[in-house]
Amino acid sequence: MKLEGTYTFDAPQAEVWKALMDPETLKAIMPGCEELTQTGQDEYKAALKIKVGPVQGNFQGNVKLSDINEPDSYTMQVDGKGPAGFMKGVGGVKLEAQGESTVMHYSGDAQVGGRIASVGQRLLDSSAKALTRQSLDGLHEIIKADVQGQTQPQPAAPTTANSNGTPARPRPTPSIKAPSQTEFALGVAKNMAEDLVPPERRPAVIAGAAAAFILLMLLNWWVKSVARQAAEEVIERRNY
Repeated sequence: MKLEGTYTFDAPQAEVWKALMDPETLKAIMPGCEELTQTGQDEYKAALKIKVGPVQGNFQGNVKLSDINEPDSYTMQVDGKGPAGFMKGVGGVKLEAQGESTVMHYSGDAQVGGRIASVGQRLLDSSAKALTRQSLDGLHEIIKADVQGQTQPQPAAPTTANSNGTPARPRPTPSIKAPSQTEFALGVAKNMAEDLVPPERRPAVIAGAAAAFILLMLLNWWVKSVARQAAEEVIERRNY
């Protein structure tokens, strides 16, 4: 399974890099992420609970960063497993400053096995795209909030330290939360639709889906009305 793309942050490169190096920030914005703690120099332990199609499970794994070239690029190795299967992958991230913005170039290659692989390549690809996109959208919101906060006076707050002794960043803005399982599933469906339906046909497909939804709502209302009338007739007959 391969994944690659770009993402533009409305923030300086240094701020984007700082957020990418903070496990608390990444944990807050990644769908299904329950744990992301630093265990050593550029090494992290992760726990993820996520659903891909009919397969849902908990995954435990290790993340290791290498070839770090601050603040431009790094390589990431991931090794995770759980009752639903396993995943091993290698990916790279490169940041490029463009004026006041920063463009992220990312790529990855992963091997997936077990029950989670049985859902099919297309669903796996769409799930990976949705997970990446939603995580980056959340990261973008936190970075923008941090940049805005730096331009405004803030009250002094106690700081903590990471396991390596470096000062920890403040916890992410509470109002910014990782997408729920429902939001993640909608993201997967959106990506699958974009992959399957040509751009020129998407308006017609959306219109058809809306019409089908309305039809289902009307059918549901009609069934309930018939059932209610039948129940009333039964009650009246019993009363007689």
